[in-house]
Amino acid sequence: METLALTTLLLPFIGALVVSLCPRNTAPRMAVIFALLSTLATVLLAWRFYQAGSETADLPLLAVGQVVLFGLLVDRISTLILFVVVFLGLLVAVYSTGYLTRGNREHPHDGSNRYYAFLLVFIGAMSGLVLSSTLLGQLLFFEITGGCSWALISYYQSEKSQRAAMKALLITHVGSLGLYLAAATLFLNTHTFSLSAISQLQGPAAYLVYGGILFAAWGKSAQLPLQAWLPDAMEAPTPVSAYLHAASMVKVGVYIFARAIAEGGQVPHLISWIGVGMATLTLVYGFLMYLPQKDMKRLLAWSTISQLAWIFLALSISTLGSPLAFKAGIVYIFNHAFAKSLFFLVAGAVSYSCGTRLMPRLRGVMRTLPLAGIGFCIAALAITGVPPFNGFFSKFPLFAAGFSLSSDYPLLLPVMILALVESVASFGWFIYWFGRVVPGEPSEEVAQAAPLPYAMKLVLVILMVMSLCSSVIAAAWLG
Repeated sequence: METLALTTLLLPFIGALVVSLCPRNTAPRMAVIFALLSTLATVLLAWRFYQAGSETADLPLLAVGQVVLFGLLVDRISTLILFVVVFLGLLVAVYSTGYLTRGNREHPHDGSNRYYAFLLVFIGAMSGLVLSSTLLGQLLFFEITGGCSWALISYYQSEKSQRAAMKALLITHVGSLGLYLAAATLFLNTHTFSLSAISQLQGPAAYLVYGGILFAAWGKSAQLPLQAWLPDAMEAPTPVSAYLHAASMVKVGVYIFARAIAEGGQVPHLISWIGVGMATLTLVYGFLMYLPQKDMKRLLAWSTISQLAWIFLALSISTLGSPLAFKAGIVYIFNHAFAKSLFFLVAGAVSYSCGTRLMPRLRGVMRTLPLAGIGFCIAALAITGVPPFNGFFSKFPLFAAGFSLSSDYPLLLPVMILALVESVASFGWFIYWFGRVVPGEPSEEVAQAAPLPYAMKLVLVILMVMSLCSSVIAAAWLG
């Protein structure tokens, strides 16, 4: 198991080195090969974990004396989230081989070695963060993801993209100060960086560690007051937006918070209510901000901020004594990654073919790009929680847990009612734009749409299928 975990972690980094040195015309193929090998290693790791009785394995790798600096934690949560970040990395690499070409009407450009190398480094950094058993390890990979996001958001090297990349780097780095504080406090109080030691903390130390992790999580997951970087980060190539801002980078925050809850046991109720309060504010704010958006990617960016607030709400509610809410949060991370990646890549398909992603200029997509039209519909239904799509199976247990706990915590009742209203309103807004963009007579841009490459079509089909069945996978794996 240790060998498989290390293989999963190291393969993307090795692949990044190979891709950076190989000829430009072979870089896309090599990136796909290494992403595929990493995905296979992830599946084998999960299978080996299952064969071993699904018992948690804590594998120390680097220690100074009795202090473990870096180790790997293999359990149901890490293997599930590891699969989604690595597998979606593979899908994005495949999609990029079609998207980053001269046939792209919005950005005619052949993908460079630099793009594919940083994409692989990001996959490796996400693998390391998900598997890390220490706060120091999480901090290391947290910072690597920040550097990679800067490189990928600024990939087109325009002034606007470079400004957006620097904004993302600075704001997420401000958030990382919370993780530095948490790691230092944990070590001073327990003489270890192991996440399992969080359960030993009491009093002010517990507040500092949980508060620091929550602050870092807000930065990476673009929650109030650190949300400003995500909409501007849409200057990145659309496959990058799908991976960093739907499947991986923004999931770093919710994951480290979920991992701290899983390892820490009793979370101070003050932290719980701060989490609930800020999640509720971000939920409403994100919804209000995506109402005026006309650019499809910016609409999806603000929607992502709201969706991540749902996950923070689930995790915060779980700390008040609801295991169901915790499972809902983990399943939400898994399901949302597929549904929102589908939505971003549908936006990429439309901009590739039509040369624009401004929704008022798009009409009749179903006539010329039926796959993108169907993908738009499935993604909208999945994101807003309509059965039988995966979003429903994320939101339903959250509502069940929240309304159940409201008998003990009456303040949760208005919170859950507000969340329910937001969910219905989001459904209405996405259906409104579906009616404007997908059916009808094609607009001028849509009527002249170029055909999609097979690589892009394949990825869209896979994500449509996963938007239907990912909740089954998550429920079966978590038990």
